[in-house]
Amino acid sequence: MERRRAAWAAVLVAVAACAALPATTTANKIKVNWLPNTNYSGWEQEHGPFYKGDWLVFYYTAGQADVVEVNESGYNRCDASNAIYNYSKGRSFAFELNETKTYYFICSFGYCPGGMRLAIKSQNLPPPSPPPSAQHHRSAALAGPRAGVALHAAVAVLASLLRLV
Repeated sequence: MERRRAAWAAVLVAVAACAALPATTTANKIKVNWLPNTNYSGWEQEHGPFYKGDWLVFYYTAGQADVVEVNESGYNRCDASNAIYNYSKGRSFAFELNETKTYYFICSFGYCPGGMRLAIKSQNLPPPSPPPSAQHHRSAALAGPRAGVALHAAVAVLASLLRLV
């Protein structure tokens, strides 16, 4: 019985410690319906911001479109002759934004002049929000006249939880 209470106390301490950890920011998977006769000029503003580590997943119809990464000049001229990368197999293509820069994508099947091109600027992930200062909470809790009452209540709740086990 005593071991069980000690185990539950350890679990409660671990859960409380995990709850105090700051939230992390993770990469996203962004779906791109890559369709002929579609203008993507406002797509970045609607779906951004984009961060280093995010993934663009292009979905298209095989044989009707491809995904070509080009430089800015190729993007502006809809020219795939100096492609950085060309993907036309299957029906989807996942591309990681692994640098902080502007990426340029076009379709080389003749739809680029109609707007089937996409420029994506990736940036570094923003830093996670800092956790509240432990010193600030400690001084605020100890300074108030109800600090003893709060501590007593916390101990009573913990004791009640341990009795349930």
